[in-house]
Amino acid sequence: MNKLLALALASTALAPAAWAQEEAITQFRIGLLGGENVQDRLASNECLRAYAEEALGVPTQLFAPADYNGVIQGLLGGTLDMAWLGPSAYAAVYVENPEAVEPVLVKTNEDGSYTYYSIGFARADSGITSLADLEGKVFGFGDPNSTSGYLIPKVEIPQAGYSMEPGEFFGDIRFTGGHEQTIIAVLNGDVDAGVTWADGLGEWSEGYNSGALRRAADAGIVDMNDLVEIWRSEPIAEGPIVLRKALPEDVKQTMIDLLENLHEADPECAYGVAAGETAGFTPIGHDAYETIIAIRLAEIGE
Repeated sequence: MNKLLALALASTALAPAAWAQEEAITQFRIGLLGGENVQDRLASNECLRAYAEEALGVPTQLFAPADYNGVIQGLLGGTLDMAWLGPSAYAAVYVENPEAVEPVLVKTNEDGSYTYYSIGFARADSGITSLADLEGKVFGFGDPNSTSGYLIPKVEIPQAGYSMEPGEFFGDIRFTGGHEQTIIAVLNGDVDAGVTWADGLGEWSEGYNSGALRRAADAGIVDMNDLVEIWRSEPIAEGPIVLRKALPEDVKQTMIDLLENLHEADPECAYGVAAGETAGFTPIGHDAYETIIAIRLAEIGE
């Protein structure tokens, strides 16, 4: 028995006979938000899939839809059992159906915080060093359901005095499809600047400690010396790992314990799942996301 499975089973005192007391599950399905290409998303989370399959004793699959909405709809429709959501994606699920999922864990940074930032960036050779330099230029955003990739910039950038209506200050606002796609679009000159997510800790040259820039740097997609940071949001509460509420309680607890022990038992796996350096996953509840839910409701006019 591997170390991680032993820790999970010791925490829950779960044995095969325990399943008979609960509604049996025949499979377990983990949704992966967009942000990088499908192959890399699947590879980064394969270790988690294997651990979950061993711990739960049922076939476990990873699903990597093309956009955030694919995961949101999968959770709402009951075809996904778990996902790591951004705050805005969690808000989207909660607003549609408060009983669909429950937040259970959050990625914790190495300094003990569980916040991250929306980071605006441009090519280092573009001459763009701030939002003011983007007048009349094309600004790229990842996904309408992304917190750092759209919702928070949509709120905070106008507060800084720059209209997000296309043509009023920026020449155009363009969706790229995800965080990795935004990074590539900036590098290729398809957009003049973009936003993505990072924990803001560590070195810019490494893509910070965790986030989309770190993943892109690790994958060799970007040399961070080719990019420059031009804007940073206020701290954002990291999005939750959620579980489908209708799952048996033993299944939920097994997955919670597995993830809580992941960093200690297999730091390399935790690095891939968390998109970089992390202190692990710690408990979180719905209350942490009430502000982002209010922002999302305001944005959709409810």
